[in-house]
Amino acid sequence: LNKDLIEKINLGGTEAVLKACLKNDVTRLVYTSTYNVVYGGQEIHNGDESCPYLSEDKFTDYYSKTKMFAEKKVLAANGQLTSNGQILRCCALRLAGVYGPGEQRHIPRIVSYLEQGLIKVTYGADSSLVDFLHVDNLVQAHILAAEALREHKNYIAAGKAYFISDNSPVNNFEFFRPLFEGLGYSYPKVKVPMTIVFYFAWLTEILHAVISPVYNFQPMLTRTEVYKTGTTHYFSIQKATQELGYIPTIQNDLTGVVAYYRKLGRVKGHQQSMFFFYLVNAIIIFLIYYVFMAVLPRVSGLAFI
Repeated sequence: LNKDLIEKINLGGTEAVLKACLKNDVTRLVYTSTYNVVYGGQEIHNGDESCPYLSEDKFTDYYSKTKMFAEKKVLAANGQLTSNGQILRCCALRLAGVYGPGEQRHIPRIVSYLEQGLIKVTYGADSSLVDFLHVDNLVQAHILAAEALREHKNYIAAGKAYFISDNSPVNNFEFFRPLFEGLGYSYPKVKVPMTIVFYFAWLTEILHAVISPVYNFQPMLTRTEVYKTGTTHYFSIQKATQELGYIPTIQNDLTGVVAYYRKLGRVKGHQQSMFFFYLVNAIIIFLIYYVFMAVLPRVSGLAFI
């Protein structure tokens, strides 16, 4: 949720890489992108690369918006001449949610929430389907994409974007069932309406924006994450298969992830549940928010409601 940091990395970082490529005669660049450049909560069934970029006003998070801007910059740079007259060729890989042993963004949070007793419910339709991407498939796709920017492949990937996944759409919560049960936790039996979860996430984002200078905290869910986990959206990998030769070798297999966390001792019982600790924190956050909103208009003369 740190917009300055997100912009510095996604936009500033991408611009720095492009400048370095042109200055140092780099001729191939594969950009790691995301489904989110075209997805903003709408249902997508077997979408493909003809899907348009999401309009700027439809994004629910700044990360995804800046990834779109960055992808456009990279693809626009395709064909530019380097300092010594070489041609820079670029492509983009739009990844599904990445998983695998040692993944550091999503699964550690889920395991932490399990340990803290915070995952009590599921949401979204049982029929909702999403894509995932094993790290081994991710690596394969990047190697193939880099090769597809070479002369012997007729530069077939130059200037193009590709959707990359395990090619096996699955319900988000069912996908993680082996992780829950493999670490000794029960699969949640209670389901709540997705609308409630979405507005909970929205309120949490508002609270974070208002009180983070005084009391910083990590939102459990964002609106984008609610959409990503509860609404059907999956894409065809046909273009990547035909042009890059990409064929997933692992599909929706959390065996290695479960073994990784079991080896670390991250099984049920090794840590006391912190559910009530977080409940108290949530109450404190809401109290601070309401006090802040009650006092601020009197101090500044501004009305927020």
